[in-house]
Amino acid sequence: MHHHPQNRERAIDLSILSVSGPGGEDDDGEVHRSKISQVLGNEIKFAVREPLGLRVWQFVSAIIFSGVAIMALTFPDQIYDAVFKEEVVNSKMPIRLYGGALLSISLIMWNALYTSEKVIIRWTLLTEACYFGVQFLVTSITLVESGQVSTGATFLLISRALFVLISIYYYYQVGRRPKKV
Repeated sequence: MHHHPQNRERAIDLSILSVSGPGGEDDDGEVHRSKISQVLGNEIKFAVREPLGLRVWQFVSAIIFSGVAIMALTFPDQIYDAVFKEEVVNSKMPIRLYGGALLSISLIMWNALYTSEKVIIRWTLLTEACYFGVQFLVTSITLVESGQVSTGATFLLISRALFVLISIYYYYQVGRRPKKV
């Protein structure tokens, strides 16, 4: 019975794996989950280099989400007033719930800072783009209905639109296949 040379190589690789135990760092200093992922090649990690400024944007996002979350939980009136220039809030409950949701998202943002998994980074960027997009629409509709367009609200809308664009830009940058050198 003849074994194909390629199969024999793979069998040798796999037998080395069973001896060598769990994964460790590779030449790039990346920690792989297992030796198998090293042999088979791990394509979901950054192959060449990260898009410029990605980590800075992730850090800024995490700060924004955490900051707004903590403000919404502790000072719900000020959050509402800052956007709509109305100090009358019927209930602080919805704003505090909003703060809780933001805090949860910010935990994901903070964790995404420490991963090199493309999939995870893309999901967080998509979540962000979606969040800011919905916020942009809801704020726009509310402002049009109330007919009060304040400088604060205009600034909020412009910044939200900008955040959506930045998140989508990085989403596509991270998703691009590395060029073969």
